[in-house]
Amino acid sequence: MNSKVEICGVNTSKLPVLKSDEKKQLFERILAGDEAAREKYIYGNLRLVLSIIQRFNNRGEYVDDIFQVGCIGLIKAIDNFDVTQGVQFSTYAVPMIIGEIRRYLRDNNSIRVSRSLRDTAYKALQVKERMISQNSKEPTIEEIAKELDMPKEDVIFALDAIQDPISLFEPIYHDGSDAIFVMDQVSDEKNTDSSWLENLSLTEALKRLNDREKLILNLRFFEGKTQMEVADEIGISQAQVSRLEKSALKNMKKYIS
Repeated sequence: MNSKVEICGVNTSKLPVLKSDEKKQLFERILAGDEAAREKYIYGNLRLVLSIIQRFNNRGEYVDDIFQVGCIGLIKAIDNFDVTQGVQFSTYAVPMIIGEIRRYLRDNNSIRVSRSLRDTAYKALQVKERMISQNSKEPTIEEIAKELDMPKEDVIFALDAIQDPISLFEPIYHDGSDAIFVMDQVSDEKNTDSSWLENLSLTEALKRLNDREKLILNLRFFEGKTQMEVADEIGISQAQVSRLEKSALKNMKKYIS
């Protein structure tokens, strides 16, 4: 998949990258019913689809098919995106695209899962997507179970039955530079105090960092926040948080004996 340049007739090496102000202007035109702007916005986000489908490259499916399904998820995300919620489009679109691909893979999966479990899981996923669209955040299992009027355990069991295990090191997004991995989305529940830094005698190394790098490391390792949460708090992209975090840790290693 990584070596295939042309997918579904699209030369992936020449896909454009839309700037933030350009995305904003295009979406304003989309909301006004401009189909040309909608097409341009779709084409300008195909790199996002391309980055997501990398995680599905060992499923034995044709990359063209996965790419087309991912594009359907992208289009659904564009058509349902609420600009008033104050979240970045990629934050909203990534789970929509992944969900569309996973549905396709489940429908074409050779592993048999009972029809009742599949029906429960599909209903739960539909509720999840609807609540994400309405609230711009992922609902809890308890909220999904309440909406379906069934025990939480039944929802968990059904969703587990149709899920495939994934590696913490699988990339879920990249913007042409550093990739963001599954592990970057996981909160650090263990290192929520100063013990990590104190035990490794990193006080002096921290002093070598600039204020933004100190803030990011504090939020990530002292407060245990995800990169997405850090990005929202300080007003930059998650990709930028990832790069700054890695750079800060790399610089600190120079001063650790």
